[in-house]
Amino acid sequence: MSYFLSKLSRLNRRSVVGGVGVVAVAFSLHYSDKYTNFRTIVNARLPLPLQDTPWLTLEAPFDLLPRHWPSFEQNGIFALSSYRVGPVASSDIPKETSGVVHEGSKPCSCDCFGKDTIANAAAKVGPAVVNISVPQDFYGITTGKSIGSGTIINKDGTILTCAHVVVDFQGTRSLPKGKIDVTLQDGRTFEGKVVNADLHSDIAVLKIYSETPLPEAKLGSSTRLRPGDWVIAMGCPLSLQNTVTAGIVSCVDRKSSDLGFSGVPREYLQTDCAINVGNSGGPLANMDGEIVGVNIMKVLAADGLGFSVPIDSVCKIIEHFKKSGRVIRPWLGLRMLDLNEMIIAQLKKKDASFPNVNKGILVPMVTPESPGDRAGFRPGDVVIQFNGKPVESMKEVIEMMGDKVGVPMKVVVKRANDKLATLTVIPEESNLDL
Repeated sequence: MSYFLSKLSRLNRRSVVGGVGVVAVAFSLHYSDKYTNFRTIVNARLPLPLQDTPWLTLEAPFDLLPRHWPSFEQNGIFALSSYRVGPVASSDIPKETSGVVHEGSKPCSCDCFGKDTIANAAAKVGPAVVNISVPQDFYGITTGKSIGSGTIINKDGTILTCAHVVVDFQGTRSLPKGKIDVTLQDGRTFEGKVVNADLHSDIAVLKIYSETPLPEAKLGSSTRLRPGDWVIAMGCPLSLQNTVTAGIVSCVDRKSSDLGFSGVPREYLQTDCAINVGNSGGPLANMDGEIVGVNIMKVLAADGLGFSVPIDSVCKIIEHFKKSGRVIRPWLGLRMLDLNEMIIAQLKKKDASFPNVNKGILVPMVTPESPGDRAGFRPGDVVIQFNGKPVESMKEVIEMMGDKVGVPMKVVVKRANDKLATLTVIPEESNLDL
């Protein structure tokens, strides 16, 4: 080793860096071979490109445990806001701007995937992505900051993010966690105000005020997505601002029941983009640079299992906010199950009297004293028409109800031995506190 070090002193600066790399690798291999039951961790400092400049040190935050939605821990799923010990001064955040589309990187007129496709999509969305931080107080003492992401969707300063990043819920009432600092990619910092927040969709709308127009992202459509489509996730995972990761859509309609969530049924976009704590509220974008989802959570002990709220659902929530100041969810008190050929065949095998249907919605359970119970629904009914239109999925029923609370609706059901019944049900607003 002394001989090797003496040789290093004669090498130029570039060679010294290479030599130090060899020493580090050799030491790592020797250590790993001797202690095979232990994992070697190598800490490295990287110089900025071989000039007389300070060493660049990357420090990873250690305390990143979410302080919300403890029920997620039971399913191994965490929401993606982070908790960092100690305040982060706005001056510590680098004033970076997102990349721009290079003049030589002209978009392809044909719908093909090129070397600049992801970079161009990120350049369109990037300026509108913001870093959101909220101080965490304990009896007036600031103990850290809750950090998430968001997207400016209007030049007037309207920002889309996740509710758990910025508010605490007491029942259906939302209480701001504290002062909300919103930092743009160009380094400007604003104070944000919560306009609306919804607990069960975990969507919130913030507002910042600027004397000049702000960058905005374009909203796309999530209904056009297919499994295998390329998407990018943007935000500030682990407090690393202006981060872009890419992946594909793994599933376009992952049910909340698949993830172990009870209560209001929801659907998520599942992707394999690398998302971590701090990505919560950040945008999921397609290759056209349009927002198709809001990143919300990931599976804790798995790679490539992230989930986003589809942008089409988000747009409906925003419409509810504008119209009523909250999300109105009609309630029938019926548990429903979409039927397919396999399920129908199994049910017919167990009970020969099961109605002869090719599609429809099975009602396996009716909540006592609910609107459905008062309307005359029975367990085993198959809904074939709702409000005068044929239906075959719960999603269609939810869309037809919209926010129609107190409006009578005609429902045609098929019962055992193919008996038809026409029922009138009056939806009530769901009490999500229960």
